[in-house]
Amino acid sequence: MNNAKYRKIEEVLVAQSASDGDGVRLKRVFGGGNLSRFDPFLMLDEFGSNDPSDYIGGFPSHPHRGFETVTYMLEGHMEHRDHMGNVGQLMAGDVQWMKAGAGVIHSEMPKQEEGRMRGFQLWVNLPAREKMTPAHYTELAAASIPQYDIDNIRVKAIAGGLTVNNQAVKGSISGLSTEPGYLDITVDPSDQPPKALSVGVPEGHTALVYVYEGELQIGADAYLIKAGSLARLSLSGDLVIQASANTRLLVITGKPIGEPIVQRGPFVMNTAEEIHQAIRDYTDGKLVAV
Repeated sequence: MNNAKYRKIEEVLVAQSASDGDGVRLKRVFGGGNLSRFDPFLMLDEFGSNDPSDYIGGFPSHPHRGFETVTYMLEGHMEHRDHMGNVGQLMAGDVQWMKAGAGVIHSEMPKQEEGRMRGFQLWVNLPAREKMTPAHYTELAAASIPQYDIDNIRVKAIAGGLTVNNQAVKGSISGLSTEPGYLDITVDPSDQPPKALSVGVPEGHTALVYVYEGELQIGADAYLIKAGSLARLSLSGDLVIQASANTRLLVITGKPIGEPIVQRGPFVMNTAEEIHQAIRDYTDGKLVAV
C-alpha cells in the first residue's frame, strides 16, 4: 500500500456540549481558537434533541458580517427571517445557504413545540474582497439536492464537485471562491464487513470528516473515529475510509483563503479595526445599510 496517496489525520476533535441563541443546547464540533487550521471553515455545530426545552428558545434576531452560514436540517422545522424580507421554512433534509457579506440581521426559530429537532450549522469564511459585498440567501429544498447511490453508499451532495469511489458527484451549491464541498454520506445498514469509501479531494484543500452515527476508520493506518468526533486531514492525497454499517458522516472540504482571521461573536473580519467597525455599525443601526 502506497501511504503517500492517502490523506493522514492531523487532528481529532470530540464535539463538546455548548449552548447558543436563547438557550439552545448543542454540540460544538469546532470553533474558536486557532481557526486557520480549518481554513476556510470557522465553526461546525450539531444540534439534536427530543426535548423541546433544549431548542424551543431558538436563535432570535441577531447580526452577522464577513462569512456564510449553512444550516442543514435532518429532522424538525425551523423558520428563517431576515432584514431582506426572506422567510424560509426549513424542514427535514432542507438546506439554507446564507452569505452575510457586509451585514445581515436574521432569526432562526423553531416552528414546532414537540418532537425531535436535529441538524447542523456550518460557518464558511469569505475572502477579504467579498466580506463587504451584499448579503444573499439561498434555500434548497430536500428534493432538489442531488443524491447518489454508489456501491450501497447513499451520498447527498449539498455543495461542490468531488468524486466518491471514482464517480463524480456534484452538489447544489457551486461557483463559490472557497470551492466548498459538503457531502452527507450514509452506509447501507446491511453492509458487512466495513464498506470501502474513497473521496477525491482537490490537492491543497482542507478536508474534514465528522461522524454523527456509527464509526469508521480513516487512512492507511485505519484510525478509528467514533460518532461525535471530527477528523481534520492533511492537505494532500485522497480521503480513504472504511465505514461500518449504519454509519453516517459529513465530508466537508474547501479551498483555504490564507488571510488573517479575526472573530468576535457574529462578526468575522481580517483586522481588529474591521471588527470594531462592525460593532459600531450594528450599534448605530448601519450594519445592513452599507
